[in-house]
Amino acid sequence: MKKIYLGAAYYPEMWRENELETDIARCKKLSINCLRVGEFAWGKMEPKEDEFEFEWLIRVVDQLYENGISTVMCTPTATPPRWLLNQYPETRMMMHDLIRADVSSRCHTCKTSSVMREKNRIIVTEMAKVFAGHKGIVGWQIDNEIYPYSEGCYCEQCKSAFRRYLKEKFGSIEKLNRAWGMTRWSLSYDTFEAIEPPYPGQWKHPSLRKAWRDFHYGQIKTYVEEQAEILHGYGCENVGTDMMAHNSMSYYDINEKLDVVQYNHYDAAERLPCNAFSYDFLRSVKDRPFWVMETQVGWNGSEYAEGGYRPVGNCYANTWLPMAKGAEMNLYWLFRTHPNGHELGHGALFSPAGRAYRVSEEVQKAAKEFEKCGEFLTNTRIRSKIALHYSSTAHNSYDCAPLLKGFDYRETLIQKYYAAFRHYNVDVIDTAHSLEGYEVVISPFLSTADENGLKERMLEWIKKGGTWIAGPMTDIMDANVMRYTEAPYSFLEELAGVYVKYQKPVANEIFTAQWTNDGECAVGMCYDAYECNEGTRSLARYVGGEFSPLSVITEKKVGKGKVILTGSVISHGDLLRLINKPPIAEASKNVILTERTGEECGIIAVETQNQRGYLVLDNEYTDLITGRIFSGKTDIYPYEVLVLRK
Repeated sequence: MKKIYLGAAYYPEMWRENELETDIARCKKLSINCLRVGEFAWGKMEPKEDEFEFEWLIRVVDQLYENGISTVMCTPTATPPRWLLNQYPETRMMMHDLIRADVSSRCHTCKTSSVMREKNRIIVTEMAKVFAGHKGIVGWQIDNEIYPYSEGCYCEQCKSAFRRYLKEKFGSIEKLNRAWGMTRWSLSYDTFEAIEPPYPGQWKHPSLRKAWRDFHYGQIKTYVEEQAEILHGYGCENVGTDMMAHNSMSYYDINEKLDVVQYNHYDAAERLPCNAFSYDFLRSVKDRPFWVMETQVGWNGSEYAEGGYRPVGNCYANTWLPMAKGAEMNLYWLFRTHPNGHELGHGALFSPAGRAYRVSEEVQKAAKEFEKCGEFLTNTRIRSKIALHYSSTAHNSYDCAPLLKGFDYRETLIQKYYAAFRHYNVDVIDTAHSLEGYEVVISPFLSTADENGLKERMLEWIKKGGTWIAGPMTDIMDANVMRYTEAPYSFLEELAGVYVKYQKPVANEIFTAQWTNDGECAVGMCYDAYECNEGTRSLARYVGGEFSPLSVITEKKVGKGKVILTGSVISHGDLLRLINKPPIAEASKNVILTERTGEECGIIAVETQNQRGYLVLDNEYTDLITGRIFSGKTDIYPYEVLVLRK
């Protein structure tokens, strides 16, 4: 859109209408240029069935636009009004105790209910008729943080739809029993009608648990797409749905027919460096700037404040980091703390009394800097030669069957792999993503590698010159959470030219390894030991423990490229040794670097750990924020941001 947007969620239905003018003045004081409205206001839009009242909201959008403030309009389907939920109780999700959800908060609808979907279509259509084409509206948000809460809905409609989903997927109950291995413990089903969903607190089959998740994610996908189709039909642009930090519900699937990836996060201050992982993932989903729809200003909270203390400057750096990584919008939750209700303890830009919190000064500072740097941000892109796989299938498979005690797939990727690349441009991608343009792809813990045509695409990409660093625990099970029985991997053993001699999924301090040429090679978490076939060379071997002297890292040339197989989690330094590519620049570990190219070129540096750091520049750069010229070694202060144009 060639513009940077900074703002917050705003709930005009909470306030007297004559307060809008004062809130607009507050926006202007902070240089805020965008507000998000409407997401919980269905009750005021349709106070009685089929009686719609949008005049109040039209006045809000009009006044914002007249004052240079854009609007993101939200569909309110996360909070149907009480009259609807009571008149049509089948629209309320049924909890696992088989009791309908109370009309007490939000996100409590059944995504299968035909009545709920019809009511959604009606309200979204009426909104589109009124607001489509309004010059003040820059985009749309569908629903809010949509997800199968409480393990999903257990109503009879959902159960029946789940069974139909399984029948369509497998064709016969015999095929399902084989795919899930149900002969074990005599669990085989006689019919699809005999299948019950997994209930919390029971030791349920991993394949059943994952299938239940996959079903609900599919329901949510169509639930969102129905609304998007209506909005697109009326010419609405930049339609998305705001999702949370994990890829359990596939970002690629949900956003397939949407226009812009929207994201919410509420991480503690010390997690700021980890947020970059999400941004590098979000940017890749649609290959266009993403939108941060919610993040905390000062503190999180519901009935009470929580989330820990945030040092001075943390909000400022949290505002800048997504923009450095390719966002074009960053909105806080929220503009003004609610005076009552479920979240009256949450932080905001302004208190219920309309007084600015201290942290709002950091927002104002960032906003003014975006005005200075806006042209550079919108005229440059992030191009990566390195990609890291982050798979929705693997996320759910490991959630249902972790194999390693206490294993957290996403956190392992962030800490053990992504953190090594704070000074590199890296795309975080799912398996459906194209491999074109990458020189190196890293795929640790990619449990199912033979999906979305990845096996065939990866082979062609390697032959053309790509380097695939695979493992550990990659290509070890299918999408039904079934381990392979012909070999430990479905195809990776043959492709890498190895024989997997031993495996041990138990972390220990006994196993050690050494590079074939020189030096220690750190290993941990899990261990595969390889015998190299002809044409495959050993890069590192076990030297301590029962697997000595078998290989832990191997390399095989395939066409113009190569496959590097790692049987264990290695250190950041060892991983960078395999990558063998220079960073954007030398810098301290607390500094995240992003290289931007396009009509202009440069580097954005963000200090993320409230410490002094440094950056070494090999050319002369101008900081667009301060106008200062930098070259050579440069000090960076706690939570400082440098926007360096070459």
